[in-house]
Amino acid sequence: MPPTLASLLHHSALRLTLRAGEGTLDVPVRWAHVSELPDPVPYMEGGELLLTTALKVDAEDPAEAGRYVRRLAAAGVVGLGFGVGVNYEKVPEALVDAAAEHGLPLLEVPRSTPFLAISKAVSAAIAADQYRAVTAGFAAQRELTRRALGDGPEGLLASLASQVDGWAALYDAAGAVVAVAPDWAERRAARLTPDVQRLRERQSPATAVIAGQPDEEDPARAAGARSPREGRPRTRDRDQDTGEDRVELHTLGTGRRPRSTLAVGTAAPLGTAERYAVHSAIALLTLTTERSRSLHAAEQRIGAAVLHMLLSGEAEHARTVAGDLYGGLLDAPFRVVVAECRGEELPAALEAAAAWAGEPVLVVPEEEQGRLVVLAADGGAALAACAEQAAALETAAERGGAAPAIGVSAPAGPTSVASAYKQAVQALAVARRRGRVLVEHEHMAAGSVLPLLADDAVRAFAEGQLRALRDHDATGRGDLVASLRAWLSRHGQWDAAAADLGVHRHTLRYRMRRVEEILGRSLDDPDVRMELWLALKATGNGNGGGGGHGGGTGRSGAPRSGA
Repeated sequence: MPPTLASLLHHSALRLTLRAGEGTLDVPVRWAHVSELPDPVPYMEGGELLLTTALKVDAEDPAEAGRYVRRLAAAGVVGLGFGVGVNYEKVPEALVDAAAEHGLPLLEVPRSTPFLAISKAVSAAIAADQYRAVTAGFAAQRELTRRALGDGPEGLLASLASQVDGWAALYDAAGAVVAVAPDWAERRAARLTPDVQRLRERQSPATAVIAGQPDEEDPARAAGARSPREGRPRTRDRDQDTGEDRVELHTLGTGRRPRSTLAVGTAAPLGTAERYAVHSAIALLTLTTERSRSLHAAEQRIGAAVLHMLLSGEAEHARTVAGDLYGGLLDAPFRVVVAECRGEELPAALEAAAAWAGEPVLVVPEEEQGRLVVLAADGGAALAACAEQAAALETAAERGGAAPAIGVSAPAGPTSVASAYKQAVQALAVARRRGRVLVEHEHMAAGSVLPLLADDAVRAFAEGQLRALRDHDATGRGDLVASLRAWLSRHGQWDAAAADLGVHRHTLRYRMRRVEEILGRSLDDPDVRMELWLALKATGNGNGGGGGHGGGTGRSGAPRSGA
């Protein structure tokens, strides 16, 4: 503990006597300063014990003594030491009354106690407190290192939370909580995700301090009982989580963008020993989460070579090159992810999630295409992080922001990577066409094929297919487009299609011959029927028809010709 007025009063060698202000003796003394100026305030910083004999102050004049004490109290001076036996044989009553009125502790200093002795006592107490803090900091560093080596980041966070008498949490590159200690702080840590994400936009290393707010769900809860040590709340359980704490956020990593973020929540500002513990935790977590750029680049080169071999069908060679770095990834089903890469956020999130889960992940940038290729364990943490990133990007896109597209293959093995890569690329194209962020290959066949036609190139092709028929209809010489739609929707059944159109079947037969003549194509060709039906759908002319009996393309695919 730093020196206080109470500890100085209990210092037997100083023989100080309290004359006023007994209510604030537990305030720390930052320094002891001697001044005989009538107004020493411009030279004070606050927190000092001012020592004086009142050479330039009429301490017996109530008005002047009141002004003098009022200025000291307003400047943050924690106490006034008055030396007797020099200018005044005893402390003037006017000064005692003024100190009592303004709540400023007034200490009588006997003639036998030089001011230098008081300054030395304060300095020695401050030095001792700093030494204790440094010693405690080194002890905390040793304990944090031991826990980090033995129990990983989770153990380190638990030790840090104990050291600061609060809680600690670790966030990944995307701002998601990956570890927290103690358990009761999990909800509090999750509420800070937006603040963590905002901090990531600043250049690393970055720090932010967030003042806690009462828990909206139960604002009447008490902040917890106080502990003797620095007046902080005792460790709380989950039901005592009020959120009324002070939180420091620190980004971790040596690059421009942080790989993770540390949050430390306490009931009061950190002391010197606690600050040492936090700085040690930052260093240890940085070593844990941040690999050197050269090592990361070397791993990426190995990963690119492994991916090239897998795509070339050289699975055994790829396994040999992968070794312990990526070999485990090839022993179980994995998925191939192809994503439009904009910045470092997605690869950082995937690598961070895989690192904390202890699973391998292969990340290879395709710089020429502006894409990222990822091989991640099926059902693993990296794929889960990918889905979380996609959900966040989807939300941002709904608000008007631009979002990249991501395609995910079906589960694959080392011998089917080329096929899985094609699946991921196809899913990526579908995601881009549908305006989605993430599409999995298995879901491409779900639902209707018609949304795939919502493409400018497809619509242009469809318009070209039907333009000659539309030009014919524009002259008023028959409704060939509607007749074609009805005939196709009825699978080439003349009577049913003619009934839908309200014409005789011979009229419909004539119109279909005209369609063949104008297009120069035979409707007996199933490929022609399929193309014309899709053209009608793509241009919005394939709806209706069929009266509910034969609408659409039928069960067997493209419409068929019938008698």
